[in-house]
Amino acid sequence: MSAAELAQSKELPTYESMKIGESFATHRFVSEEDVLTFARITGDDNPIHVDAEYAAQTPFGFRIVHGVFLLALISKVLGHDFPGPGCVATNISCRFLRAVPINSRVKVEVKVSEKLEKRRQVKVGTYIYNDAGKLAMAGEAVFIPPTGEGPA
Repeated sequence: MSAAELAQSKELPTYESMKIGESFATHRFVSEEDVLTFARITGDDNPIHVDAEYAAQTPFGFRIVHGVFLLALISKVLGHDFPGPGCVATNISCRFLRAVPINSRVKVEVKVSEKLEKRRQVKVGTYIYNDAGKLAMAGEAVFIPPTGEGPA
């Protein structure tokens, strides 16, 4: 289903309808294939991500998911799930708190923290939890929500 079809198939949250405290969460399994594909696409082939022997000798003891890959999962949620198609991020920032092992499941969550009336933008807290339920990444994003009108 295209983004336009998705936008037409559901009522998208708008600036007016979004409430402080409202949240959305989803889960994603991050596979070895995901990480290797990301490394090929970006050119970030740091051995901590792609070389098991090297990673075994690091303080982590295993290969880890790229932090920017995790940040991209936030972008996916904003543009696809909540608020969804038509959302335009104007700022995304984060802190990486814990390593996420390859071949593990993460929880991706966004929570509305503020509505910025002057520009009709919304600020959300952004969180990624590792498979042990511990916070691996935290930050915030500001975005222009969809208008709710769908494509013309």
